[in-house]
Amino acid sequence: MASSTLRTSVPSLSDVGAYLSKHSVTIHTPPGSGEVTPVLSFDQLDIPPQLQSAFKDFKEPTPIQACSWPPALEGRDVVGIAETGRRTLAFGLPALTRLISSSSKGKKSKETTVSVLVVAPTRELALQTHDTLSALGEPFGIASVAVFGGVDKGPQIKALKNANNDGKTTRVIVGTPGRILDLVNDGACDLGRVTYLVLDEADRMLDRGFENDIRSIIGFTKQGAELSATWPDSVRRLAASFQRNPVRVTVGSDDLTANSRVEQAVEVFDDARSKDSRLLNHLRALSHKKSASPEDTRILVFVLYKKEASRVESMLRSKGYSVGGLHGDMSQSARMDTLQNFKTGTTSLLVATDVAARGLDIPNVVAVINYSFPLTIEDYIHRIGRTGRGGKSGKSITFFTGDNHERALAGELARVLRESGFEEEGLKKFPMTIKKKTHSVYGAFFRDDVPAAPGPTRITFDD
Repeated sequence: MASSTLRTSVPSLSDVGAYLSKHSVTIHTPPGSGEVTPVLSFDQLDIPPQLQSAFKDFKEPTPIQACSWPPALEGRDVVGIAETGRRTLAFGLPALTRLISSSSKGKKSKETTVSVLVVAPTRELALQTHDTLSALGEPFGIASVAVFGGVDKGPQIKALKNANNDGKTTRVIVGTPGRILDLVNDGACDLGRVTYLVLDEADRMLDRGFENDIRSIIGFTKQGAELSATWPDSVRRLAASFQRNPVRVTVGSDDLTANSRVEQAVEVFDDARSKDSRLLNHLRALSHKKSASPEDTRILVFVLYKKEASRVESMLRSKGYSVGGLHGDMSQSARMDTLQNFKTGTTSLLVATDVAARGLDIPNVVAVINYSFPLTIEDYIHRIGRTGRGGKSGKSITFFTGDNHERALAGELARVLRESGFEEEGLKKFPMTIKKKTHSVYGAFFRDDVPAAPGPTRITFDD
């Protein structure tokens, strides 16, 4: 890389202190590794002019960008913990700067050379990240290829080969864990030269049972960056297994907390059959308050199950709403089209399962309505985090019936509301206990704090 990745206009210690305090940022650096000076303005960055186009619509870096860029640009490992903050650029800019620097030194190979690998938990997040990195790498002849399940592997293998035939070199792969390993095992993708690994939403990938796949992928890499919403012990252990004295940047808290810009309302009622009428009432009220065009005012309705998503979508369409649906029973092409229509405002109402709860950057979502309560309080916080983004305020409305799993989560929901300055009297009729943390695969018997198993012991016998 270039000898200098930051310009000389370094902010004063007092400015840095005020910035970290204002944004509730904590930076943990390994002993003897030197302090990290955040990038408080874009002109501090010494990067190729073409990359600076990524900032044209923004006034200043987000906290996770400001604090993770300096160590990442220096080649240090980074753990970033933040719910929001345009995280793709937080890890993408150092990755592309590294590639551009190596290309300028004549290290670019005519063969397929994958040196940046981004792993994401969902297809939608992988595609969103791919689109961003592909656009930024275009002027430099750097190709990004997205690989994920749910579609035929053939076109993805072809894309890896065709990028080189188009005069580019495949330097970036963005994908989901299972498909990445499928392509590696098929001999279609060689990760032996990967020097920059990003685990985006690392906590979710571990919780969904991807740990073995992730550890297999880690074996190919040299420098690592993790971007996660929380910092549980399972993520700590994973980081310790492949990162070298990482710098840890925490925006807010290591524990997941609700976005303070989101107004939270919970409606408690006994008859679940009244959900449809309540949903329609809220949609009418929100539409009356719209002052901007439909393209700038999107409403996201979350449900729990795929069949429920289809039913609610059909009900809303029968009432005259232009609505899209997003869930796992849809083909990948249909999911992509639906999400694109919602992002562009072609449809301003979307009914989705939790595939849309994390990481997706959808502009101007004015409200989130939880038609069905999620399975975990973490998913609740991620859902409502789809609004109130980019410094704007948002609103969440949650239907709570106390059925099945909901009753067990009432205490945790009440705690989240209190911590955010909201109260809901109706929840008090449910038990206020805090449910023991569970794992989606191992259930309530899962423990984060169990140390890794020791290596095998060799036993020999004398003749």
